[in-house]
Amino acid sequence: MNQLRLTLNKLFSKHLLATNVATATTLLGLGDCIIQNIEKLDNPKKEYDYRRTGRMFCMGFLFGPVTHGWYKVLDRFLPGATLQTVGKKILADQAVAGPFFCSAFFMGMNLLEGKGVQSGVEEVKEKFLTVYLLDWCVWPPAQFFNFFFLPPKARVVYVSLITLAWNTFLSWMKHREHHVESKKVED
Repeated sequence: MNQLRLTLNKLFSKHLLATNVATATTLLGLGDCIIQNIEKLDNPKKEYDYRRTGRMFCMGFLFGPVTHGWYKVLDRFLPGATLQTVGKKILADQAVAGPFFCSAFFMGMNLLEGKGVQSGVEEVKEKFLTVYLLDWCVWPPAQFFNFFFLPPKARVVYVSLITLAWNTFLSWMKHREHHVESKKVED
Protein backbone atom coordinates (compact mmCIF):
# COMPACT_ATOMS: atom_id res chain seq x y z
CA MET A 1 0.00 0.00 0.00
CA ASN A 2 2.85 2.36 0.83
CA GLN A 3 4.46 1.62 -2.56
CA LEU A 4 1.21 2.51 -4.35
CA ARG A 5 1.02 5.80 -2.46
CA LEU A 6 4.64 6.61 -3.39
CA THR A 7 4.01 5.76 -7.05
CA LEU A 8 0.85 7.89 -7.20
CA ASN A 9 2.60 10.78 -5.46
CA LYS A 10 5.40 10.59 -8.03
CA LEU A 11 2.92 10.53 -10.93
CA PHE A 12 0.95 13.48 -9.57
CA SER A 13 3.99 15.53 -8.62
CA LYS A 14 7.08 14.85 -10.68
CA HIS A 15 5.27 13.58 -13.81
CA LEU A 16 2.03 15.57 -13.58
CA LEU A 17 1.99 16.76 -17.21
CA ALA A 18 2.58 13.23 -18.54
CA THR A 19 -0.07 11.85 -16.16
CA ASN A 20 -2.55 14.50 -17.29
CA VAL A 21 -1.89 13.85 -20.98
CA ALA A 22 -2.15 10.07 -20.55
CA THR A 23 -5.39 10.42 -18.59
CA ALA A 24 -7.02 12.82 -21.08
CA THR A 25 -5.92 10.72 -24.04
CA THR A 26 -7.16 7.44 -22.58
CA LEU A 27 -10.51 8.84 -21.49
CA LEU A 28 -11.23 10.50 -24.85
CA GLY A 29 -10.67 7.17 -26.56
CA LEU A 30 -12.72 5.35 -23.93
CA GLY A 31 -15.61 7.78 -24.42
CA ASP A 32 -15.73 6.81 -28.08
CA CYS A 33 -15.52 3.09 -27.20
CA ILE A 34 -18.57 3.50 -24.98
CA ILE A 35 -20.64 5.30 -27.59
CA GLN A 36 -19.67 2.87 -30.36
CA ASN A 37 -20.79 -0.04 -28.18
CA ILE A 38 -24.07 1.74 -27.48
CA GLU A 39 -24.50 2.28 -31.23
CA LYS A 40 -23.91 -1.45 -31.81
CA LEU A 41 -26.88 -2.23 -29.55
CA ASP A 42 -29.08 -0.42 -32.05
CA ASN A 43 -27.29 -1.80 -35.10
CA PRO A 44 -25.54 -5.14 -34.32
CA LYS A 45 -24.14 -5.38 -37.88
CA LYS A 46 -22.19 -2.16 -37.50
CA GLU A 47 -18.45 -2.78 -37.36
CA TYR A 48 -16.32 -1.14 -34.71
CA ASP A 49 -14.40 1.83 -36.17
CA TYR A 50 -10.91 1.69 -34.64
CA ARG A 51 -9.70 4.68 -36.64
CA ARG A 52 -12.52 6.79 -35.18
CA THR A 53 -11.44 5.81 -31.66
CA GLY A 54 -7.85 6.56 -32.64
CA ARG A 55 -8.83 10.08 -33.71
CA MET A 56 -10.56 10.64 -30.38
CA PHE A 57 -7.46 9.29 -28.66
CA CYS A 58 -5.30 11.76 -30.62
CA MET A 59 -7.44 14.67 -29.43
CA GLY A 60 -6.27 13.83 -25.91
CA PHE A 61 -2.74 14.73 -26.94
CA LEU A 62 -4.05 18.24 -27.63
CA PHE A 63 -6.49 18.55 -24.75
CA GLY A 64 -4.27 17.04 -22.02
CA PRO A 65 -1.46 19.62 -22.18
CA VAL A 66 -3.84 22.51 -22.89
CA THR A 67 -6.01 21.63 -19.89
CA HIS A 68 -2.90 21.21 -17.74
CA GLY A 69 -1.69 24.67 -18.78
CA TRP A 70 -5.14 26.22 -18.42
CA TYR A 71 -5.39 25.23 -14.76
CA LYS A 72 -1.90 26.59 -14.11
CA VAL A 73 -2.94 29.92 -15.64
CA LEU A 74 -6.17 30.04 -13.61
CA ASP A 75 -4.31 29.30 -10.38
CA ARG A 76 -1.66 31.89 -11.16
CA PHE A 77 -4.08 34.72 -11.93
CA LEU A 78 -6.84 33.63 -9.54
CA PRO A 79 -5.06 32.02 -6.58
CA GLY A 80 -6.96 30.52 -3.69
CA ALA A 81 -10.28 28.79 -3.18
CA THR A 82 -12.63 31.35 -1.66
CA LEU A 83 -16.17 31.34 -3.00
CA GLN A 84 -15.49 34.58 -4.87
CA THR A 85 -12.30 33.23 -6.45
CA VAL A 86 -13.95 29.92 -7.36
CA GLY A 87 -16.81 31.86 -8.99
CA LYS A 88 -14.30 33.84 -11.06
CA LYS A 89 -12.50 30.63 -12.08
CA ILE A 90 -15.78 29.03 -13.16
CA LEU A 91 -16.76 32.13 -15.14
CA ALA A 92 -13.33 32.24 -16.83
CA ASP A 93 -13.55 28.51 -17.54
CA GLN A 94 -16.97 28.89 -19.16
CA ALA A 95 -16.09 32.06 -21.07
CA VAL A 96 -12.66 30.95 -22.36
CA ALA A 97 -12.09 27.20 -22.03
CA GLY A 98 -15.64 26.09 -22.88
CA PRO A 99 -15.80 27.75 -26.31
CA PHE A 100 -12.18 26.83 -27.06
CA PHE A 101 -12.54 23.13 -26.26
CA CYS A 102 -15.90 22.81 -27.98
CA SER A 103 -14.63 24.43 -31.19
CA ALA A 104 -11.23 22.74 -31.04
CA PHE A 105 -12.86 19.33 -30.66
CA PHE A 106 -14.99 19.57 -33.80
CA MET A 107 -12.28 21.34 -35.80
CA GLY A 108 -9.58 18.89 -34.72
CA MET A 109 -11.71 15.85 -35.45
CA ASN A 110 -12.54 17.17 -38.93
CA LEU A 111 -8.87 17.75 -39.66
CA LEU A 112 -7.97 14.26 -38.41
CA GLU A 113 -10.71 12.85 -40.65
CA GLY A 114 -9.12 14.67 -43.61
CA LYS A 115 -12.20 16.82 -44.17
CA GLY A 116 -10.43 20.17 -43.97
CA VAL A 117 -10.95 23.50 -42.26
CA GLN A 118 -14.18 24.50 -44.03
CA SER A 119 -15.88 21.27 -42.97
CA GLY A 120 -14.70 21.92 -39.42
CA VAL A 121 -16.09 25.45 -39.46
CA GLU A 122 -19.44 24.15 -40.72
CA GLU A 123 -19.61 21.51 -38.01
CA VAL A 124 -18.74 24.04 -35.31
CA LYS A 125 -21.53 26.30 -36.60
CA GLU A 126 -23.99 23.40 -36.62
CA LYS A 127 -23.18 21.84 -33.23
CA PHE A 128 -21.54 24.53 -31.10
CA LEU A 129 -24.67 26.00 -29.52
CA THR A 130 -26.09 22.63 -28.44
CA VAL A 131 -22.79 21.50 -26.95
CA TYR A 132 -22.05 24.85 -25.31
CA LEU A 133 -25.50 25.08 -23.69
CA LEU A 134 -25.09 21.61 -22.23
CA ASP A 135 -21.57 22.61 -21.20
CA TRP A 136 -23.14 25.28 -18.96
CA CYS A 137 -25.25 22.59 -17.26
CA VAL A 138 -22.40 20.14 -16.65
CA TRP A 139 -19.22 22.08 -16.05
CA PRO A 140 -20.01 24.85 -13.53
CA PRO A 141 -21.07 22.37 -10.79
CA ALA A 142 -18.19 20.04 -11.68
CA GLN A 143 -15.72 22.93 -11.64
CA PHE A 144 -17.06 24.25 -8.34
CA PHE A 145 -16.08 20.94 -6.73
CA ASN A 146 -12.79 20.98 -8.64
CA PHE A 147 -11.72 24.51 -7.66
CA PHE A 148 -13.17 24.58 -4.14
CA PHE A 149 -12.21 21.15 -2.80
CA LEU A 150 -9.35 19.68 -4.85
CA PRO A 151 -5.65 20.48 -4.80
CA PRO A 152 -4.27 21.78 -8.11
CA LYS A 153 -2.37 18.55 -8.87
CA ALA A 154 -5.62 16.53 -8.86
CA ARG A 155 -7.58 18.82 -11.17
CA VAL A 156 -6.87 17.42 -14.63
CA VAL A 157 -7.43 13.83 -13.52
CA TYR A 158 -10.72 14.76 -11.81
CA VAL A 159 -11.84 16.72 -14.86
CA SER A 160 -10.80 13.83 -17.08
CA LEU A 161 -13.06 11.49 -15.11
CA ILE A 162 -16.01 13.88 -15.51
CA THR A 163 -14.93 14.22 -19.10
CA LEU A 164 -15.46 10.50 -19.67
CA ALA A 165 -19.21 11.11 -19.65
CA TRP A 166 -18.70 14.38 -21.54
CA ASN A 167 -16.51 12.67 -24.16
CA THR A 168 -19.16 10.01 -24.67
CA PHE A 169 -21.62 12.82 -25.38
CA LEU A 170 -19.13 14.60 -27.68
CA SER A 171 -18.50 11.41 -29.62
CA TRP A 172 -22.24 10.96 -30.03
CA MET A 173 -22.63 14.60 -31.19
CA LYS A 174 -19.71 14.23 -33.59
CA HIS A 175 -20.86 10.96 -35.11
CA ARG A 176 -24.65 11.10 -34.79
CA GLU A 177 -25.17 11.91 -38.47
CA HIS A 178 -23.29 8.71 -39.36
CA HIS A 179 -25.61 6.77 -37.05
CA VAL A 180 -28.72 8.39 -38.55
CA GLU A 181 -27.47 7.86 -42.11
CA SER A 182 -26.75 4.17 -41.51
CA LYS A 183 -30.26 3.75 -40.02
CA LYS A 184 -31.81 5.31 -43.14
CA VAL A 185 -29.86 2.97 -45.42
CA GLU A 186 -31.08 -0.09 -43.47
CA ASP A 187 -34.75 0.99 -43.54
